[in-house]
Amino acid sequence: MSVEVYPVKIIGHIRTDFTSKFGVPRQSGIVDALEARIEFEKEFAQPEAFRGLEGFSHLWIIWQFSEAVRSNWSATVRPPRLGGNTRVGVFATRSPFRPNAIGLSSVKIKKIEPDTPKGPVIYVSGADLMDGTPILDIKPYLAYADSHPDAVDGFAGQVNYQKVRVVFPEKLLEQIPEEKREGLLGVLEENPAPHYQNDPERVYGFGFAGKEIKFRMQDGVLTVVRVE
Repeated sequence: MSVEVYPVKIIGHIRTDFTSKFGVPRQSGIVDALEARIEFEKEFAQPEAFRGLEGFSHLWIIWQFSEAVRSNWSATVRPPRLGGNTRVGVFATRSPFRPNAIGLSSVKIKKIEPDTPKGPVIYVSGADLMDGTPILDIKPYLAYADSHPDAVDGFAGQVNYQKVRVVFPEKLLEQIPEEKREGLLGVLEENPAPHYQNDPERVYGFGFAGKEIKFRMQDGVLTVVRVE
């Protein structure tokens, strides 16, 4: 029996400080200081389509893992939360390598500009998307229905996870725009390096706010070595 296929439309794109998927927080809401904006395609950039959204504080974003689209999929994946060495079922994770490369993120609405040259623009914080990610839909977050204080986190809640200490020399930090520093430091504290690697001499790097951030990781301390 053939698999049914349903077409979807890209309604817009998100603009963030990340030029690649490396460095992007592994979950939304972890680094609240990260700010982004959602811009919409002309067909959907109609002010009346957003009427009433200003009354909500948070938003669900449904999006496409545009850098992880594959023709095949694997039933098991290695989540970073387990160090990248243990395999679990793909449907027990939020891995991008899924039958359908669709992501779901909860973000905070900072402001909505209904009338810009590009149409309505939504400014959000806490996004875990790279710049230019296609947006498939947005929906308001409903606290009475979406919040479950007694929820169980499975293996993700059983792993003792701690932020790392960040050493960011002042002369290097000064190269980052002041309004971007808090967000960048929050990203680094989450240790964007692959958890299955343990090479203190290796230099990792990712693009952020027009800069390339280079760092090393050793004994729970992340040290920024260059900003290019």
